[in-house]
Amino acid sequence: MAEPMQLCNISENNFEQCTKCSICTTVCPVAAVTTDYPGPKQAGPDGERYRLKDPAYYDKMLKLCLNCKRCEVACPSNVHIADIIQRARMQASVGKHASLRDTMLASTDLLGTMATLVAPVTNATLGLKPVKLVMDSVMAIDKHRTFPAYSGTKFETWYKRHAASSQGAYPHHVSYFHGCYVNYNFPRLGQDLVKVMNAVGYGVHLLAKEQCCGVALIANGLYKQARRQGRVNAASIRQAVNAEHRTVLTTSSSCTFNLRDEYPSILDIDTSDVRDGIMLATRFLYNLVDEGSIKLIFKQDYKRRIAYHTACHMQRMGWQLYSIEMLRMIPGLDLQVLEQECCGISGTYGFKKENYERSQAIGSVLFKHIADAQVEAVATDCETCKWQIEMSTGLPVENPISILADALDVEATRKANGL
Repeated sequence: MAEPMQLCNISENNFEQCTKCSICTTVCPVAAVTTDYPGPKQAGPDGERYRLKDPAYYDKMLKLCLNCKRCEVACPSNVHIADIIQRARMQASVGKHASLRDTMLASTDLLGTMATLVAPVTNATLGLKPVKLVMDSVMAIDKHRTFPAYSGTKFETWYKRHAASSQGAYPHHVSYFHGCYVNYNFPRLGQDLVKVMNAVGYGVHLLAKEQCCGVALIANGLYKQARRQGRVNAASIRQAVNAEHRTVLTTSSSCTFNLRDEYPSILDIDTSDVRDGIMLATRFLYNLVDEGSIKLIFKQDYKRRIAYHTACHMQRMGWQLYSIEMLRMIPGLDLQVLEQECCGISGTYGFKKENYERSQAIGSVLFKHIADAQVEAVATDCETCKWQIEMSTGLPVENPISILADALDVEATRKANGL
């Protein structure tokens, strides 16, 4: 009697739609600078065929993927290539523990809380050459990497002291997912958002409970912790959107993309009921201006020449238009929009010794474009792009919201909006 035919496994993703056109490989920033990485097609859809036959199959080159999503932007068949690669990483991590270095780089809330308590000491210590050499040799954090400075006061602390009591007086309301960067490193960005939103009649409220969005945890293999924190954030966002009827604003493109898209596709956290209620602040403001709900009045003497860099996850969402158009509304701003190129840092990827040279090589094209633009500063919606560009070009990098806040005539804007 013949043996019954064995049915092959069916994937949980859409790799079968891959037509092997290799367009994804032509836009991959990693494949462009090293022959060690075979490209997204081979690491993603092609490798998935092997992994379906043998779940133990794992290609160590998967670790070289930046998760920049440029392959998904370019794919004509809408294959979620980067998700396939990330899922393969997750499967390979089962039963394994992240290294001390990766755990440290991913623990943004823990490190941020401790660092802000002694910010001057932390910042000075991280800049010392002997400390960098020790981290390089012991933890494999590259000695050339510059760490972002920590603030002595968390954004949440500033908000409770200086803003919380007045937000209820405004006619409209939003909630704010500020993220780790604003809370521990650069509270001014959160303050700038409050300034702009208040000027157009919107009170800004913090979520009931917020933890790191988990993008660094995912990148470093701490998936269980990322899922735990993601569920906390999803519950708080659900309360804000569904119960309090507030849009949840963000100022980080990577946090935004993670909350909206990586939670369901990578962490299996269903956020479909609140996905449209999570919005980058520039998109929210653009929509209000476009529909005539608010007016923005800018300072007459504001004059600057700035280049705009589209972060990779911003490009994946297709939302760079909103930040660019908001900046173009400023009469005195000479805005140079750069061709989209990956900066190479990809969160914590560029901090690791084994990735540093590759990271800088990827970003070199962007750095040249910035130099050629002859600008005084760069604008971008991603904080890690900011760290990479500032370190590699010497130019200051600002979030579009901070530029808007700096250029805004607050009193004239308040009057124009009937406040």
